This record gives sequence, structure tokens and C-alpha cells, in this order.
Amino acid sequence: RCYDEWASTDFNSQWCYENFVQIKSMKKARDIREQLQGLCERVEIDHNTSITDDFEPVLKSITSGFFYNVAKLSRTGEYQTAKQPKTVYIHPSSVLSKEDNPPPWLVFFELAFTSKEFMRQVAPIEPGWLIEIAPHFYQESDVEDKKRKKLPKSRGRHKSYAK
Repeated sequence: RCYDEWASTDFNSQWCYENFVQIKSMKKARDIREQLQGLCERVEIDHNTSITDDFEPVLKSITSGFFYNVAKLSRTGEYQTAKQPKTVYIHPSSVLSKEDNPPPWLVFFELAFTSKEFMRQVAPIEPGWLIEIAPHFYQESDVEDKKRKKLPKSRGRHKSYAK
């Protein structure tokens, strides 16, 4: 909607100023959109066809390109990278940093090293996608929810209490 409103003003920078939108970001969005339209034309796909309520295919495609950059929310409320556990945080400029219930799994574009390691350009994902998209990199044990996994009745107890 934001992009369409900006386009209806013939990409006027004054519109960005009046609506508190960064012109640089909008120009980048326009460039990406034009690239995607060109790619669609090349493979003869109608670029006007879209399902606006279904973001899963888009998120899956992003995840397929950045499957290595995945973080999981830990019990402490901090994110840990999936394969080489390292504590990372959502960048304060992200909309997701202000969420009361942060997503349990994220894919990110890059890490910014300042006072902490911040994930930039984050998106929520489903952990099952990782096995589907990158089975050569992720196994079921990497993405299973260990909090919900229960031990069998006889396991986890001392022998004297197993009666």
C-alpha cells in the first residue's frame, strides 16, 4: 500500500517526507520491483498476478537463500543462531524488536556488530521449512522443540524411583 501510494504521486520525494518514509528505502524498493518485473517478463510470468495474503512462498524463498542465517528464541528471551550457537539480538530499528511475543524462529540477512550482535532484515519462519529447504544442512534434531519433548516414563528417573 505504501509503495502504491508513493507511485501514484509519480514517485514524489515530498510524499515520502510528509509520510515519514525514507526516500532511499523507497527507491531501493522501486529498483527491486523493476528487476523482478524484468525477470518475470523474461520467463513469461504475469507480474501483476499475486496473492497478497499468502506470504509463505516469499518467506520460504528468502529462507532458501539465507538458510545459514537462522536464529531461534531461547528460554532466556535471547536469540541463538541455529548451527553455531551465538547470542544475537533483533536490531532495534526492526518492527519485530518491539513485538511483545517475538517469533520463535527468524531468518536474517546480516549481523551488525556494535555493542551486541544485531540481526538486520529479519523475517519470521517455520522451523520445518529448514528441513524441507536445506536437508543437507538441517536435521530434525536441529529444529525440534526440546521444551515439548517428554522423556519416556522409565527414563530420567533413578532406578529406585522407577517402581
